[in-house]
Amino acid sequence: MLIATDATRARAALSLALAAAALGEPARVYAHEGAVALFAAAPRADDDGEALAAAGLPDRLGLLAMAHEAGVALIACQTGLALTGLGLPDLVAGVEAGGLVSLLQAGGRLVCV
Repeated sequence: MLIATDATRARAALSLALAAAALGEPARVYAHEGAVALFAAAPRADDDGEALAAAGLPDRLGLLAMAHEAGVALIACQTGLALTGLGLPDLVAGVEAGGLVSLLQAGGRLVCV
């Protein structure tokens, strides 16, 4: 669960989800409220793309694409969509809208980042 809007937390959550997927575990990343903006398809000032590329690492958009390809469920908080004014077409491929109830119904581990 992403609970803040900074790209560092997004990288940590996506990296953890990708590691779980690599182990064959189901993984979901739920962006709560304002953190939905981290799923936006548009580049952000805090993406640090150049520094990450220099180190051979993917940026936020790269990690989101990798997560989608690995089968990680990307879930945008419905309230967050309303708060940010973003719609599903504004987000990267594969993001679905959802809420806390559906997240909890799915079960499994819950990690807040």
